[in-house]
Amino acid sequence: MTPEQLADLTRLRRARDRIDRDYAQPLDVPALARVALMSPGHFARQFKSAYGESPYSYLMTRRIERAMALLRRGDLSVTEVCFAVGCQSLGTFSTRFTELVGVSPSAYRKQHAAPVAEESELSPCVARRVTRPIRNREAVGRSSGLA
Repeated sequence: MTPEQLADLTRLRRARDRIDRDYAQPLDVPALARVALMSPGHFARQFKSAYGESPYSYLMTRRIERAMALLRRGDLSVTEVCFAVGCQSLGTFSTRFTELVGVSPSAYRKQHAAPVAEESELSPCVARRVTRPIRNREAVGRSSGLA
């Protein structure tokens, strides 16, 4: 790997870290491209090449992961969760949630509102792996990865 490629990966990681940290803030490709010191088009192509999904898709996955955690708590409505994770449209949030998780946010909340006793006993990295949303196209043939 050339020094330029390593520098690009470092800048891409900086932008990805910004998404992870500021997922609830309004983020768009031009703002993230500025963090990575790249043009928006180049940034989007490089991000997808490095991480396997577009910056928007990565951001929505982070938002949906956080939404799942808030819905499991059970003390917020779906609308409150939608806005808490940075989505501006309840319709878009519900559509993306359903695509990634396989059920609507309301159904997920009903199914998971009661806290799982074992959840507190899981290490954070295992809990994150088990509760990470899976896109429908990824679900086919995927094993849980847990023994």
